[in-house]
Amino acid sequence: MDNDTLGQMEIDMPGSRPSYPEEYRQQVLALVRAGRTAEELSKKFEPSAQTIRNWIVQDQLDRGEREDGDTSDEKAELARL
Repeated sequence: MDNDTLGQMEIDMPGSRPSYPEEYRQQVLALVRAGRTAEELSKKFEPSAQTIRNWIVQDQLDRGEREDGDTSDEKAELARL
């Protein structure tokens, strides 16, 4: 993966946008794991630094690295119920 060229996301509606594709999120998270900061990545790519930090927290929950929130699977199960 080229660290400097993630696909550019197009915004169709001002003020809100569809969720980023999972593959895109995983690419950004891989760059974080490689040592890039949320702030650095937000300047280069579309998501805000806060959005990237939210993805980092959710990834840590999903990987069992923290326990102060629901995993993605738990959130999906709650939504299903």
